[in-house]
Amino acid sequence: MKPTFTRKQKYTVDDLVEIMRILRSENGCPWDREQTHESIRKNFIEETYEAIEAINKQDSHLLCEELGDVLMQVVFHAQMEAEKQVFDFSDVADGVCKKLIERHPHVFGETHVDSSDEVLRNWEQIKSASKHRKTVADKMNSVPRELPALMRADKIQRQAAKVGFDWDKLSSAAAKISEEQAELAAAIAADDRANTFEELGDLLFSVVNVARKLEIDPEEALTKATDKFQSRFTAVESLAAARSIVMAESDLTALDKLWDEVKSAEK
Repeated sequence: MKPTFTRKQKYTVDDLVEIMRILRSENGCPWDREQTHESIRKNFIEETYEAIEAINKQDSHLLCEELGDVLMQVVFHAQMEAEKQVFDFSDVADGVCKKLIERHPHVFGETHVDSSDEVLRNWEQIKSASKHRKTVADKMNSVPRELPALMRADKIQRQAAKVGFDWDKLSSAAAKISEEQAELAAAIAADDRANTFEELGDLLFSVVNVARKLEIDPEEALTKATDKFQSRFTAVESLAAARSIVMAESDLTALDKLWDEVKSAEK
C-alpha cells in the first residue's frame, strides 16, 4: 500500500522532512532506503558545487533550485540519524540557531563592535573556546582533511602565520618555489617515485604560500588558469579542423605553433 501525502500549492520545510521520512519508510523508495551517509556523501559535495555554479552565473532561479537540492541532502542525512534515534532535523536547526546566537553577541548580547574585522575576531575566539581549541595545533587539526587540497593548505598556513611562523618577505616565500622545483627535478632525474611524489607536494604547498602572501585565492587562480587552457585548446582544435589538420596525427611542434597562433590572436 502506497503512503498518502497531501498535495499542496506551496510546501514547507516540514513537508520536506515528512517526504524524506516517507521515502525512507518500508513502503517508500527502494533506492532511498538503501542509502547510507557514506553512499551519498559525494552527492552532498556535488550539490554544493552546483549551488556555487548558480552563484557564479548570477542565476537566482537556478540558485533557488540548487539550494533546495543542498537542503534535501541535509534532510536526507538527518532522517538517517532520526531512524537510529540519535538526532533529527529539528536538532540540526536547534544546534545552528544556538550557535548563531552565541557567536553574535554584538547582536543578541551586550558586546559592542566597530567593524567586520572585529566581528570575525570575536567569532574565532568564541569558536575556539566552544571547541576547546587552545593551541595552534588544535586549530590546524580542526581543518578538515577532506577540503580541497589547495584550500586546506591555505588555511593551515594562515593558522601558522598568526603566531609568526611565516616568511617575513614575499621574496623569501617565492625563493622557496625555486628551491622546491630543484628538489623535484632531482627526484625525477633519480627516478625516485616516492620522493618525486613528496617533492611535488612540497612545490604545490610553496606555491600556495606565495598565493597567500599575495592575498590571491589559489583555488580561484587555478580555476582561471584551467579556464584559459580550456578556451585556448578549444580554439586550437577549431583552427586545426579548419586547416584539415588531424591533431592526434600531428607532432607537438605543429600543435605548439597553433597554440602560439591562438595565444597571439588573444592579444
